[in-house]
Amino acid sequence: MVKFLGVIKPQRFPLFYGYVVAFVGTIGIWASIPGQTAGVSTFTDPVKDALFLSRDQFSLAYMLGTLLSSFVLTKAGKLYDRHGVVATAALSTLLLAITLVLCSFTPGISSSLSTFIGVSHWAVPFVIMVFLFFLLRFSGQGVLTMTSRNMIMKWFDKRRGRINAFSSVSVSLGFSASPLMIDYLIRQFSWQGAWQVMALVLVFVLLLILVFFKDNPEKYGLQPDGVRSKLDKIKVPIKEKATTLQEAKKTRSFWMYGLILAFHAFFVTGLTFHVVSLFAEAGLSRTEAISIFLPITFVSVITSVVANLISDWVRLKILLFLMLGGALLASFGLLYIHTPTGLYLIIAGLGLTGGLFAVINAITWPRFFGRKHLGAISGKAMSMIVMASALGPFLFSVAKTLTSTYGTVSYLCIGFLLFLVIGSFKAK
Repeated sequence: MVKFLGVIKPQRFPLFYGYVVAFVGTIGIWASIPGQTAGVSTFTDPVKDALFLSRDQFSLAYMLGTLLSSFVLTKAGKLYDRHGVVATAALSTLLLAITLVLCSFTPGISSSLSTFIGVSHWAVPFVIMVFLFFLLRFSGQGVLTMTSRNMIMKWFDKRRGRINAFSSVSVSLGFSASPLMIDYLIRQFSWQGAWQVMALVLVFVLLLILVFFKDNPEKYGLQPDGVRSKLDKIKVPIKEKATTLQEAKKTRSFWMYGLILAFHAFFVTGLTFHVVSLFAEAGLSRTEAISIFLPITFVSVITSVVANLISDWVRLKILLFLMLGGALLASFGLLYIHTPTGLYLIIAGLGLTGGLFAVINAITWPRFFGRKHLGAISGKAMSMIVMASALGPFLFSVAKTLTSTYGTVSYLCIGFLLFLVIGSFKAK
């Protein structure tokens, strides 16, 4: 088995292996969809009904499970730095596949557990879903996404933005299409069968990871961007930034960039999780609500391509303020969700922030802090993103319950964004 896994030798590949890494790494990010909100949201209504949970209870379970996963992601990032991409990506993929199978049997598990403990109460399926959401979010949104993206970024330096353009556009298209694809699986195989089909697909992804995922190019006598090097002839090694996590956390930039990424996760997760119910306020049907991601993706793809291409030459602070502007547009759009103008603002705002999210989240950390402690630093940033995504669905649900509209959560969003705008002026 070990001999088989070592059959791919990057230094002997007919083209720079970084391009292979970009391709398979993108597939790795795609494979995280079942653990992303885009992959969970389509299951919200059928699963909560099957478990006899209310929308608020189901959203709370999602929040608690996601919060728990955020607390361990920084540690997962450090393990990635220590053990490499193959081990961490493979284990997270295996865990995600097992979790999907367990999710497909939740009604039976809930019924059996209730019989065993002699308690028939909504708390039983609630606790089960908290645990399963923890596993989904940790393995999918957290570790598999982080390791796949970091692997791509480690293989490039001067061309990082251009390569990320390919990856982020592909990811945007895959994520936007996923609700429609998953909805098709649910209609064809039931929601239980849909989860089982996705688990089977992850088995093939696991094999791909074991064969094609590779760590730093220097390990194979290569340099980022495709420069071959004969290590024994290098007299003056290139000195690279090696900022530790503790040093990064002392900078304003780490927090400002991390918090705008977290805000995007908060907003888009809350909206996506309640997508059918939320856009019903705008008079859209279920199919129309799910299809709203297509125009958002159109804007996101254009934004991502342009931002990635210019990111190799411009200051990232420009992209930071553009993302803040897009977030404000989306927040005002949600406030006026009942009007056509509100719908257009949400599409434009989320398209802009979605395209810039892929750029800033991938490029900022290696550019500002180097590659040596990339796992720990990006892991901390990912924990902030996941924590924010945990709060989104619950706060959106509470806003709907208390005020009969999701739009009232916008006041919280706008206040937070104005704080980030002020704080970002001195983010160097």
